[in-house]
Amino acid sequence: MAFDSAYLLLMAPAVALATIGLALWARATRIRRAARWSNALAETAASHGLVASLFLGLAALGAAVGLAGPRWGTRVVETETKGLSLVLAVDISRSMLAEDVAPSRLMRAQREARRLIHDLEGDRIGLVAFAGESFTLSPLTIDGSALHLMVDALDPDLTSAGGSELARAIRRGRELLLAGDEVADRVLVVFTDGEAHDSLPDIIAETEQLRRMGVHLILVAEGGREPARIPVRDETGELIGYQRDPAENIVATRRRDDILSVVADAARGIFVSAEVNDQAGAVREMVLAFKRAPTATTTAAQDVSRAWIPLLVAVLVLLLHTVTRRTAALVGVVLSLATATDLQAQAPGNAADRAWLDGDYARAAILYLEQATAGLGGDTVWFNLGTAAWTAGDSGVARTALERAAGSVDPAVRFRARYNLGLVELQLAAQDSLNQIEHLEAARSHYREALLLRPGDANAKWNLEVALRRMPQQGGAAAGTPPSADETEEPLPPQGLSVAQAEQILNSIAEEERRARQRLLRNRSSLRETRARRDW
Repeated sequence: MAFDSAYLLLMAPAVALATIGLALWARATRIRRAARWSNALAETAASHGLVASLFLGLAALGAAVGLAGPRWGTRVVETETKGLSLVLAVDISRSMLAEDVAPSRLMRAQREARRLIHDLEGDRIGLVAFAGESFTLSPLTIDGSALHLMVDALDPDLTSAGGSELARAIRRGRELLLAGDEVADRVLVVFTDGEAHDSLPDIIAETEQLRRMGVHLILVAEGGREPARIPVRDETGELIGYQRDPAENIVATRRRDDILSVVADAARGIFVSAEVNDQAGAVREMVLAFKRAPTATTTAAQDVSRAWIPLLVAVLVLLLHTVTRRTAALVGVVLSLATATDLQAQAPGNAADRAWLDGDYARAAILYLEQATAGLGGDTVWFNLGTAAWTAGDSGVARTALERAAGSVDPAVRFRARYNLGLVELQLAAQDSLNQIEHLEAARSHYREALLLRPGDANAKWNLEVALRRMPQQGGAAAGTPPSADETEEPLPPQGLSVAQAEQILNSIAEEERRARQRLLRNRSSLRETRARRDW
């Protein structure tokens, strides 16, 4: 047997004796006061309370032992889940240190990988890191906490070989997936800037092998389109220069969508653009339709916590004494319930929630802001703050708070935040005619991000269609020109337009994006392959 706190265990007898002493002192006081009235009343008071002191002491002893945290024994838990086999391959070459996206390509890939691990809880996930060589950091596992730690530790210094060998990473991911369950679908998700230093035919050969083995490939692009320098920093994070090639020229790196599109096409996979704000949400929605296999997992825990046993004994002793005697135990139970009710009434979130329910949205926003500043409530408080501020008419605070909530790891909070950001932008578009187009473009972006999280949400689809209809038609008013009186009216669709017709408009947008993808693939013959060995 072990205890979490040996100090509290040593104090348990002292706590019990102190409780008994206080109970006896209270009994003696009661007898003295009764004697002031009559000797008979004093005798009656003296005949009660002695056993009660022992009961209270025993309850205090049990509570103190429970707080000490006793542990013993072993517990075996078997759980059955339906999981997907998925491997995350993260590019840790030095080109991923470029800061053309905030805070850097690698840090954004780490952030999206963490969100994906959180969203796919229960699936079997493995982790591969690659640069000039690739290596397995974790086999397929459901231990999300361990995967989070490994993702946080990703750094170019983990490998001694520079460059980006994409073919090796795909081969390593395939081998790791083939070692898993054959029933579930297998998915390889690669986070990279696409600046591969091996030849394109080698990469295509590996992706075709991936497709023949039935592995789904998802390529997630990181970085900007324009060339960017690779910063070199010291141990304290101070910038000391930029990456240089053997000729001492500063290296310029950029995202290679051309290579990534060709690779995705060869594997009949999916390419997630760097322009997608919520890449993890997009990948999650794609893999939801894949087949999952049931998995039974057995875990054994040593030194299981048994604190509930002495605490249960203490509660039973109090309840037994309460129902058999009219003593201070009943008062203690009543006081405990009253204290719990009072603490619940004073909970930080209740005042803000009550202000919201009372319709005082400005006060609710102030209270939510105090909670958010104090670090209480997490992303949900930021969402509540943004919604309350928007309802109160403060669009500036609303946009800031909802943008903060849109970065949550909880998909439900991300969706609601994106949805409300779209409403804010639609409202601003109606109020600010000079910047109407900018607000409508922002609304379209937010609703598209929301639909990546919930593709079937009819309200988000309808609001996206409204934002599209508000956009000035080509050949109409120029950007920034104030709209006419007719244009500022409520942009309700013409009579007879249904949600199905709105979906047709969305499908036409998707078709346009597919045609753009096809034009990019037709240009793949013009790609120039490089084989020079580089360390970035």
